[in-house]
Amino acid sequence: MRRFLVTSVLILVAAGTSVAQDDKNEVAVTVGRTFISDQGVPGTNFFDNTVHSGKGLSFDLSYARALRNYKWGSLWVELPFLWNPDEDLNYGINAVPKQYSSMFLTPAARVRFFEGLAFQPWVSFGGGLGHFVGSSEMIFFGPNTGHRIKTTGVLDGAIGLDVPLGHKFQNAIFRFEARDNWSGEPPINVDTGKSHQHNFYVGGGVVFKF
Repeated sequence: MRRFLVTSVLILVAAGTSVAQDDKNEVAVTVGRTFISDQGVPGTNFFDNTVHSGKGLSFDLSYARALRNYKWGSLWVELPFLWNPDEDLNYGINAVPKQYSSMFLTPAARVRFFEGLAFQPWVSFGGGLGHFVGSSEMIFFGPNTGHRIKTTGVLDGAIGLDVPLGHKFQNAIFRFEARDNWSGEPPINVDTGKSHQHNFYVGGGVVFKF
């Protein structure tokens, strides 16, 4: 996990440093929640045989650079890094870890519409890597002896709304965003019969232009 995190941060820093001399760059920080659908476990019939996921507090740090402006909007490349440090789990028996963490690094293309107006919607699509680390403890008691670490490919789709904060804060924008990182299943020790899951993130924060 540390190697993946360090590599991700170095990519963000290098990208920002290489273009820090012009005004077509953005760094955004948003905070929100990750939502994951409950998943049943086929072949089981005990009470509460569904894996329930919490709504983990998550953080999205992204760097973006404008490539071209049009009359109707602008085209960007972005590098979002989404971190969910504590996704709690619940299950009827002591078969899953108590929680896991996830990180997604997904380079993407973004199109923002209506540049210069008070409300600027945008969409983006990309892909990259997802990294999961399961807890060393089981949900009720005892150590987690299962496989705890997994890295998968990820597809990332997002929509958002940017609202400039006015002349007093001309280099700042409020951002609302919703992302879906479609990844492989995390290492939770049970077979849900699925090979992928949707990791929906909804959050808000601030964009700094430079």
